[in-house]
Formats: sequence, C-alpha cells, structure tokens
Amino acid sequence: MSNYQKINPLQTKGIENKKAYLIGGGIASLAAAEYLMRDGKMAGKNITILEQGPISGGAMDGAGNAEDGYIARGGREMEEHYECMWDLFGDVPSIEEPNRTVLEEFKQLNDMDPNYSNVRVIDNRGEKLRSTSLGLDPIHVKQMTKLFLVTEKDLGDVTVEQFFDPTFLKTDFWLYWRSMFAFQEFHSVVEMKRYMHRFIHLMPGMSTMKGLVFTKYNQYDSMILPLEMKLEKAGVNFDYGTTVTDLDIDINNGNKTVTAIHINKNGKDELIATTANDLVFFTNGSMTENSTLGDMNTAPELDRSEGACWNLWKNIAKKDDSFGKPEVFCSNIDKTKWESYTITAKGSKFKQLLESFAEREFLPNKTATGGIITIKDSNWLLSVTVNRQPQFKDQPDDVVVAWAYALFPDKKGDFIKKPMSVCTGKELMQELLYHLGIDEENMQEYIDESIVRPAMMPYITSQFMPRVQGDRPEVIPEGSTNLAFLGQFAEIKDDCVFTVEYSVRSAIMAVYTLLGVDKKVPEIYASQYDVRVVAASTKAMYSGRPLPAEGIIKKLLANTTLEGLI
Repeated sequence: MSNYQKINPLQTKGIENKKAYLIGGGIASLAAAEYLMRDGKMAGKNITILEQGPISGGAMDGAGNAEDGYIARGGREMEEHYECMWDLFGDVPSIEEPNRTVLEEFKQLNDMDPNYSNVRVIDNRGEKLRSTSLGLDPIHVKQMTKLFLVTEKDLGDVTVEQFFDPTFLKTDFWLYWRSMFAFQEFHSVVEMKRYMHRFIHLMPGMSTMKGLVFTKYNQYDSMILPLEMKLEKAGVNFDYGTTVTDLDIDINNGNKTVTAIHINKNGKDELIATTANDLVFFTNGSMTENSTLGDMNTAPELDRSEGACWNLWKNIAKKDDSFGKPEVFCSNIDKTKWESYTITAKGSKFKQLLESFAEREFLPNKTATGGIITIKDSNWLLSVTVNRQPQFKDQPDDVVVAWAYALFPDKKGDFIKKPMSVCTGKELMQELLYHLGIDEENMQEYIDESIVRPAMMPYITSQFMPRVQGDRPEVIPEGSTNLAFLGQFAEIKDDCVFTVEYSVRSAIMAVYTLLGVDKKVPEIYASQYDVRVVAASTKAMYSGRPLPAEGIIKKLLANTTLEGLI
C-alpha cells in the first residue's frame, strides 16, 4: 500500500447500528476488532469476541513461571515485509513505552541487534556444519525454477515428494527449509511455491537466518497483550469460556446471511440472534486445537477427539460448498502433528552449553542463537533455539528459556530408544543433551537445574496439507452478506499460511469488504518480480557455480547501469 492509499477513511454509513461477533480469540479476531474500530469506525462496545478458552492469543502464546516452567507451544519467524502485520502494530501502543508503538519499539530493537545465526546446523553429537551452500544440483535448480513458474491450478494437490527428484530431499536447502518452516515431504507443493514467491528475497540468507526479525519477549507478551489491552480499553467485549457450536445461515437466492449464533457457556446452550446488519467473523480451523501438555515425568497425550473449532467448521461446511472442506485439513492427524517443548533452565550449565553452540554470550535483550539450530542426524529431526533473553517479563536473571521441536515424533530417538511422542520432559532433555555432546554420566547435572514442558499438537501443520481450489473458503464467500472467514484456513491469493501476516491480512480483507471501507488492503511484497532479488536468489541456488550464460550476460551488461546485477 503506497502512501497515497494510507488514508483515514470516512465512517461507514449506519455503523452505529451494527454489531460484530468474532468467533475465536486468536490474532485474526483481535486484528479484525482493531480494524473494525480504526477504519470501520465501529464502537468497541459493539464488538464481541467469543473464545472457548480462558485467554486470547490462540497459537501466539506464552505462559508459566520459573518455578513450574515456562510454556510456549511455538514461535513465529517474521521479516521486514509483513505489510499487514506492521500496519496493525504501527497503531498499537507499547506496554513498556506507551508513547511509542509496538512497531517502533520492535524496529528499533532489531535495528540495534540484527539477527544472524553463527551455527545453523550441527551433526555427529555437536559438530558444527558451517557450509552456507544450499547443496543444490542442476536438476534441483531446474525443478525449483519449474515450480516457481508453474501455475497453482496445474499443480493441483501434488505433494513435495511427488514434484521433486528424491535426491532433493537430501539437500541442505531442504534441511534448512523444512526445519525453518516445518514442511514435510507429503505437504502441498503449492504452499511451497507460495513460500518461494513470498520469501525469495530471504533465500541468500537461509543458512544464517539473516533478514529475520524477532520480538523482545515471547509473542504473547510482545504482541498479543498490547493489542488486547488496546481493545479492552476501547470497550471490546471478551467473552471467555464460550464455545460456538453452530451458525444458523439463511441461504436464499444466492445470498447467505447468518441469523443466529449457537453457543455453549458453562454447560448451558444459548442463542445469539443476529440480523443482516450484524457481522460475524469466524476463524475456521485451528493449528493448536486439542493441544496437550506434559511435564518432567509425564508425556503429553495425543488427543484425537474432534475439537470444537473443527466441529463448528464442519457444521457450517454442510450448509454450502462455498464454506470449504475442513476434512481435507483435519482428518489425518498422523501427518499434521508434531511436538515441541520449552526448557526452563536455572543456573549456568545449560546456558553455557548453548552459548558454546551459538558462539555468543546470552546478554539481556540481545540475539542468542539467531534462530533454530537443527540437528541434522537426529532421528526426530530435532531443532533448538534460544530467543532474546529474558523471554518472559518476570523471568529471573539466572534463568534461560529455550524452545525445541521435532518433525518426526513417532520415530525412536538416538539416545532414548523410543518415540518422542511417548517421552517425558526428562527424556526429551536427555535426547537433546546427547546430541549436544553430553555423555550420559554428565546429564543429570543439567537435568537437575531444568524444567521441561512438552506440548503435543495434533493439527499444527494441517494448513500445509495438499489441497485444491475450494477446499479453503474465500475470506468472503460468494453471496455472503455478513459472514467472513479468518485465519490460516481461509483462501488468500498469493500469500502463504503459517504466518501472522496471513491472519492479519484476512482480518483487513474481511473488515474492508463487509463494511465497504474505501481503503486498499496493503499489497503483498512482490519480491518475485524484482530482478535484483531473482538474480541474488539464483546465485544462491547455484552456490558459487557460474550461472548459465553468465559470461555472455556480463559482457552484455558491461559499462551499463545494470553491470553489477549478477
């Protein structure tokens, strides 16, 4: 969105008579509430967020304490060109510096402390692999070029392993890619294509995490909490402990209008009547639905029951084909689950161990590991990271919080000879210590000063499952008069899921469309059309080898303004 488009739009006619109901308390709903007020001019008192849990934030969580262990089920890698997300937080006051915005606080921190990973991959119980090559052969470059150019329609529901030569899955590029974005070979190659387009400008820095930006604290404290506080101050209603079970939708002459919201609160069924004048926003699907936690002595259970969010989407989808096909995403838990764990380590032992791998001292509010360190030969494909410390505002000075995850929870460990999914927190710590080069007889001293909280998430990569057009509903389905879909399972052309940006973009699209707001949604950063970016990424794929016809191209460009292009 150019500066010419950054306007304060006129108030929507009749906005004072409208009410908005947002189903789900994740970042998409919080963003939608903010834009309803900011650009739609709706009063906060007319906005209600219906959330089945006790807090907002959805997957962007962060909780616990130093005594019982901190918990963060996941983290978000962000970058400069999240145009929608930065637009949102450019108008949200910082909690610590109320006269500045979250964006201003965030940018200053990352400008002063730019991210860089000194060690991205280790192998053979702690050996640091320092290659910055992507390890791609000409056949792989050719296939990646084909993927870059082919249309999504022609790809259909093809998976990564169906599209690429088997040797591609052995490359350093795939190791960096899958561990950074949590991709599996059976995931949608269409989504991989979108990631290539969306983040091609970051390809030269894949082995160092250069170009990524991170929050000061965990993302609940840094992003969700200040946004939630702004909404509460404006009078937005947060209705916690409320499960939405169904929507009554009148479908007549092609128009689709929500007329009632069925809820269950405190075990009692209730009905919220809505009119065509009211708005309903639904975050359909959930990556963290039915998540379970374990502790040092207990493994988290895998909850295969149908969660309330998925059940609601199924109930809605039965009413019209335009509301999507939730079964495409939620019916194969063994392909959509993985496990993470949060380590709360007191004292100095574990801190010093990870500092040796990060090759930098963990100083307050400074980059620590610079992103995940992936263990290449781990049967679980284990990765570990320490973000800026402290990660929690109440975190004591002598405590380090680390986060780890693995893509193969059903495989046996290399030290713990059983699947990750049945391991206790102690066993997860032992497996990590083994790969960090700690012998069994020395592990206990690390374990004694650590608290490990594992989290099993049945649907965490469900948004990557192979799909075709129509499996995800449009943000505003054809004929919808007052219903919008938000989040990772709504269809947004060209943008890619598993990002905060995707959720916020869906919120802006929904609000502007349903209210007829005369303002453009921020454009997706079109790096794939920048010849400088394409040239740099192509050089990265060739890993220092001469490009095809490089000599001829350099001669043609000699003594021109494009001479330095390649």
